[in-house]
Amino acid sequence: MASVQALPFEDFIMRLLLLAVAPLLFAGEADAVTMKLEPVIITEWKAVYGTIEARNTVPARARIGGTVADLRATEGDVVKAGQKIATVEDEKLAFQIAALDAQIGALRSQLTAAQADLIRGESLVSRGIVTQQKLDELRSQTGVLQNQISAMEAQRSVVVRQQSEGEVDAPSDGKILTVPITRGAVIMAGETVAIVGGGGLFLRLAVPERHAGALKQGADIRVSLDGRQTIGKLAKIYPQIENGRVIADVEAGALDTTFVNARVLVQLPVGERQALLVPASAIATHDGVDFVSVNEGAATLQRVVIASEVINRPDGNYREVLTGLAAGDEIVLP
Repeated sequence: MASVQALPFEDFIMRLLLLAVAPLLFAGEADAVTMKLEPVIITEWKAVYGTIEARNTVPARARIGGTVADLRATEGDVVKAGQKIATVEDEKLAFQIAALDAQIGALRSQLTAAQADLIRGESLVSRGIVTQQKLDELRSQTGVLQNQISAMEAQRSVVVRQQSEGEVDAPSDGKILTVPITRGAVIMAGETVAIVGGGGLFLRLAVPERHAGALKQGADIRVSLDGRQTIGKLAKIYPQIENGRVIADVEAGALDTTFVNARVLVQLPVGERQALLVPASAIATHDGVDFVSVNEGAATLQRVVIASEVINRPDGNYREVLTGLAAGDEIVLP
């Protein structure tokens, strides 16, 4: 009967370790998940800058010429429609009102005298001292003076109205963007006293015309504002190209900002293409080089790849493989 040779203690321990680890190794290979690469269609995004603009930009204009006597508005003030923001004074209007008042006073004195003559004439005509023709002349003179007074009062009301038009009111609710005048400045009728921006904010884009064919009204737009990203809609595309650029408006609900004409980074879809996307977790990086595990027959090899930055998709994070893999390759997922 053959004798059993005793194993050294170190070999005995190594064999026990191998027996314990081997099932785990085989279990890891059995649990390995693979994925076959297939091209997928992704959207090509173009980064441009947009400008935040006020929906309604209305100038508040002076209705008369004169000197700016009072200026209550400054850039950044929030105003309501009809709110007084400046006063323009024309000294000539005050002199015209004073002259008209003097003329009205003189006509009223003449009217008082004419009415007194008419009363005397009515009492004398009954006694035959004054003829009926003279009495008619006195009545006609009284009526003429009354009409002259009415005309002068109407003319005075016109001048007073002109004087009141020196008050410049805000044309709409909003924020004052610019005030191109100062107190004491001399302006003409129709000149701009302030520009009011209201009606909310929207985003205006100037896209290079080579991307004009890819723009579609209603498409989703990525807007980066104050470190956060929101989604907007391409609301309107203008047909006229200006300086080689297509003008488009974007509706975005979260454009609350204190600055108008601020530039905002925008990404808009300009086309679609096929790409090989690999889960970001399947790419391992060693010494600055990216590797992907690929099944080739019965062996698993590590391939060097060049991949893009992480792409966030609804089903997870992916990276586009630019070189190193091809459609149909079977990659090993962790």
